[in-house]
Amino acid sequence: MTPFRSSVLLLAAGAAAALLTGCAAATPGTVASTPTSAAEGDGHGAISGASEVPEPPLQLVAVDDAGTVGILDLLDGTTAQLDSIGTPHAVATDGRYVFATTDAGVEIVDSGVWTWDHVDHFHYYRATPAVLGAVEGAGPAVVATGPLSTAGSTGVFFSGSGEAVLLDNAALADGAIVERFRLETGAASGVVAPIGDGAVVATADRVRVVTGDGAETGAETACPDPSGSITTRVGLVIGCADGAVLATEADGEVVFEDIPLPEGVERPTSFDGRKGRPTVAGLLPGTGYALLDTRERTWQVVETEADLVRVSAVDDADGHVVALDATGRVRVYVDGAEIAATEPLVDAVDEGVSLTVDAQRAYVNDPGAGVVLEIAYADGARVARSLETPVAPDFVAEVGR
Repeated sequence: MTPFRSSVLLLAAGAAAALLTGCAAATPGTVASTPTSAAEGDGHGAISGASEVPEPPLQLVAVDDAGTVGILDLLDGTTAQLDSIGTPHAVATDGRYVFATTDAGVEIVDSGVWTWDHVDHFHYYRATPAVLGAVEGAGPAVVATGPLSTAGSTGVFFSGSGEAVLLDNAALADGAIVERFRLETGAASGVVAPIGDGAVVATADRVRVVTGDGAETGAETACPDPSGSITTRVGLVIGCADGAVLATEADGEVVFEDIPLPEGVERPTSFDGRKGRPTVAGLLPGTGYALLDTRERTWQVVETEADLVRVSAVDDADGHVVALDATGRVRVYVDGAEIAATEPLVDAVDEGVSLTVDAQRAYVNDPGAGVVLEIAYADGARVARSLETPVAPDFVAEVGR
């Protein structure tokens, strides 16, 4: 990939949205009949009728194979059960909403808990949880989220129809599903990911910037076979066959930078990491994992003896990585060296088994045993708790982050 830069002026509203954001909050337990208002507050996420709390309101949202949705509060152990959705095929989350791919498209669950990131400090909120409805679409869906759940947008790419959809997060916080645009790309795979007041749409061999109403800006760069995206503290990452494109904002413009992989390294097709951090991890087929430091614009390639199936970056200072291998073991790495590992925790690691990492714990769901295991990864990968969710944890997402 040849280094390339292009830029496009963003609407002034994009910069404002990054600073002013609403947040809906309250206590869990019952389903909301009327969603909390998402009117923007004082720039710290305050919303009329919401409850600000002193610590991250961490919860697990579990969805069973029948589409029953339940919530377990990780702080006080209380539970809630919500309306059902369709049979889930996959789930994704931005730390508040759970986006479940079903035959109806992407159905959205509002957990009612989240963290509002003000860069130098955080605010935490609770609201009443609710099932919001569905974004219609065909085929497997790829969901790309931004840094804030109550401002900006969320992207959904439907591979069955080649449609790229951008959702309005402020409307979601108000309990409504509003499409900012729906584009017919004609591509069988791709990514639509939010940035500023618009989005990056990646298909075939190009990454291009579009405005919030779907208009082409003319800004684009090369990205062969785009797959995988993640928003970091630095900017938006789009995976490419030969590395990654990093999209950042500077002086009201979107700037693309190429970060090529070392020669001969087969690319990761997805990325994961602790929310709001600059470093993310991606699986390397059959060889280990790669760490992408978006501050330094560098890759670190780590070969492992274990056959890893999930991997997530925890922090950038020590290259701290938590992984799940094919035998169901959780493994912890620092600067490429394994420092701890569990015994096998999950009998069968299939598509529904997930690994989620926050600032202190990792969570792995075991659908066969009907529990979620909480791992103290910084304490010798100790199994801290075995958690029972109110519905079978066939799919699990951690929220409140």
